[in-house]
Amino acid sequence: MWNVSQLVESHGQRSFFPVNSMRNREINPGFALALCYAGMVCLAIAVNLMPVFLTTVRVDLGGRAGLTDEQLGRISAITFAGLVGGILFTGPLADRWGGKPFSVLGTLLIGVGLGLLGISPGYSMVLVAVFIMGLGAGILDMVLSPIVATLQPGSRATALTWLHSFYGIGTVVTVLVGTLAFRLEVGWRTISLTLITVPLLVALVFVKVEVPPLISGKKGGRTALRDLCRDSSFLAVNVAIFLGGALELGLAQWLPAYAEMSLGFSKWTGSISLLAFSAALALGRIFAGVIGRRVDPIKLMLNCCWTSVVLFLLACFAPWREVALAASVAVGLAGSCLWPTTLGVAADRFPRGGASMFGLLAAFGNLGGILMPWLVGVTADRSSLRLGLATSTACPLLMALVLLWMQRRPDAEFAQSGPALLTRTSGDAGEFAESDETRTRGLLRDRQAF
Repeated sequence: MWNVSQLVESHGQRSFFPVNSMRNREINPGFALALCYAGMVCLAIAVNLMPVFLTTVRVDLGGRAGLTDEQLGRISAITFAGLVGGILFTGPLADRWGGKPFSVLGTLLIGVGLGLLGISPGYSMVLVAVFIMGLGAGILDMVLSPIVATLQPGSRATALTWLHSFYGIGTVVTVLVGTLAFRLEVGWRTISLTLITVPLLVALVFVKVEVPPLISGKKGGRTALRDLCRDSSFLAVNVAIFLGGALELGLAQWLPAYAEMSLGFSKWTGSISLLAFSAALALGRIFAGVIGRRVDPIKLMLNCCWTSVVLFLLACFAPWREVALAASVAVGLAGSCLWPTTLGVAADRFPRGGASMFGLLAAFGNLGGILMPWLVGVTADRSSLRLGLATSTACPLLMALVLLWMQRRPDAEFAQSGPALLTRTSGDAGEFAESDETRTRGLLRDRQAF
């Protein structure tokens, strides 16, 4: 599926790994890819564990009156505040120090956050725990994408779509564990302590595995972030991923509570709805990865945006609760490709942006994850949760407008900053540029001699 052997042959072993080291399975590119997938599962655990237990936490930590909708929304907002903080902290440093130390750090922080969540006596400690988990998730979210893009330079958009499909798979596993916990009457603190083993194991393996450098070591190997931010098309990509993140996470963080509190389903059905949403998310990304080489990514995202608008309206205003719940789940399928495909578009058109570029994109995407769950909670306190979720309809609508603007701009304009934005990998681009300059000087000498 990944054509890893072809990757190694086409770029040479010295491009990513020492020749002698390739005999070691621990630094095989295919094994590194698999480990990145496992890291994405850890990220999914950190982000999606608490939404499964929102209604339980409302009673356990809120006393007789229970926590308010704003307090529940604050849990998600704090999670994503930590996530964005991890992204902003890691981006500039990963270009200098590589992805490996931050892969280890991110998974360890998720383990620490799960431990604190498992022993938390009250609401304040829960906020601290989810912030630490979000911090670890942000570090992983920032560093895994550029690692995979470096491992798969010939098909970045497809590779990133596959990577983020494991976020959906990890979410399915997390929700399934939480749902089984309800059936077995196992508390959310016990589940948190049990899940610590997953990130700790992944961190241990990351310690022993080498990953490729994220940028070329040559002068000019990375496009400066300030140069990227001067490009209006790059700014449009950031707006698009902000809206894509708000669309996906605004619904995912509230779906179990919405199914139980507004649609009148049982707690079991609410958990199953998030499980189905996550499965739809994973399947949609796998399907997008399969067809990614044959379909224009912006056209694909536009169709998904229009479909999401219709589904959001059905989810919030359909008179039949079964239709409303089915539409909510279907949003996961329709909006599944928006985040990773936006990352892929940026990676293909700005291949020398480095980890800093991915960090900025991930920060904007997760800012949507901070804003939308909190905004849903605030609106729900003033009206109803149904109307709170309806505010999310603006996300796919506005994203479609941004994509239409991007569609009118030819791809050549994304490379208007010159050689730094060529569609080769950073190391190869430097080598090609150097050889072109040498040939030009040779031609000038020949003309002068003539």
